[in-house]
Amino acid sequence: MEDTSKYLIHADVTADGVVERSDVVGAIFGQTEGLLGDELDLRDLRHSQKVGRIDAEIESTEGRSRGKVTIATSLDKVETATLAASLETIDRVGPCRAELTVREIEDVRAAKRKQVVDRATELLRTGFDDTVMSSEEILAEVRQHVRVDDVTEYEGLPAGPRVEEGDAIIVVEGRADVLTLLKYGIKNAVAVEGTNVPEAVAALSEERTTTAFLDGDRGGDLILEELTQVGDVDYVAFAPEERSVEELGHHEVFTALRNKTPYDAVAEESAPREVAATDGSATPAPAPDPAPTPESTGEPERPPEPDGANVGSGKGTATPGEEGTDTDGDEDDSGGDPARTVYDHATEIVREGTGRVRYVDDAGTVIAETDAGEAYDRLASLETVPETVVVDGVVDQKLADLAADRGVARIVGRSLGEFTKRPTAVRLHSIADVAPENP
Repeated sequence: MEDTSKYLIHADVTADGVVERSDVVGAIFGQTEGLLGDELDLRDLRHSQKVGRIDAEIESTEGRSRGKVTIATSLDKVETATLAASLETIDRVGPCRAELTVREIEDVRAAKRKQVVDRATELLRTGFDDTVMSSEEILAEVRQHVRVDDVTEYEGLPAGPRVEEGDAIIVVEGRADVLTLLKYGIKNAVAVEGTNVPEAVAALSEERTTTAFLDGDRGGDLILEELTQVGDVDYVAFAPEERSVEELGHHEVFTALRNKTPYDAVAEESAPREVAATDGSATPAPAPDPAPTPESTGEPERPPEPDGANVGSGKGTATPGEEGTDTDGDEDDSGGDPARTVYDHATEIVREGTGRVRYVDDAGTVIAETDAGEAYDRLASLETVPETVVVDGVVDQKLADLAADRGVARIVGRSLGEFTKRPTAVRLHSIADVAPENP
């Protein structure tokens, strides 16, 4: 009725005694009945929805009652005025003498027209974006939209394009969280779309290295609790307190993921985010799968490429026009030779003990190089995905997981650390495998 009403009748009511809203409404219906004939009978008008709900607000003080009455109508002007005049014939409300006076008849459409004019004036002042984007801003926006357009579905759930084939997944709450991670180049997120974890996500978490990246509120706690009951969570990361994943900037996203905590450690904590069963007892995390070894799988470990082989198989994806670009401004010491092999890079970085990390594309060209301590952060921020990462340090679970997320094909390090779940899409080698000291 409110959407189709044309006029609002506003009236004031006073009564010599204590009355309630129901008394006022009853008096209006009872004392106007038959007064204006069948066509303007208030009950019939309400039934046909030509008159809306009668709103009455009554307050009683010192033995007297005062209030306001509002009636919406879709009648024409003459009919509305006649109905309003009939209200002033009311002289009793309940057991008390009363008086009802029409204060005004408001034209709802006029009020809406004024609202439209005021809003249009405001939009003329503030609603048009007259700024001119620079070339860099245009390119950045295009890159962002390309990433956002990569959103796909996994079993009907919003997901990044690498969820089906990758070795690791990131479980988030909703579609907006998936879009945020895509915007920053993370393509293996899948959304549960609420606190009821879908069976498809629970099953997927049993097969993949799973990180739960959730909002910093009670909803995030509830999702984690259910996910650990129906699936297998390896790591947990939360947005800052009372913030959601979709609100985070680039640095905040990668800081949270870099600081992810093994679920076993989270389950043992008592506060502030204790993962508890419904009966209040702590829910132990499932035992992690042991890292696959040649002995356990029955397959020989894949040997590194022979000396002189070109780097990579083309898995890394580079942004057009940016191949070989060092986006941090670090010097590219490749010497202008784009055909160097994994052996060459491993020898220069690791065997020489430089304390550095080098990112190489599928043509053997250096994309970027920095200190080994910045290996994770630098890989997270690179626009161009490297084919190979060569680091003078220990290759740990976090670096391997990020490499799998981003589509890196190979990591060569001084040594390999312990792995809860060793990614199969990334080939991990120690320097002894690739560049033996005494070949």
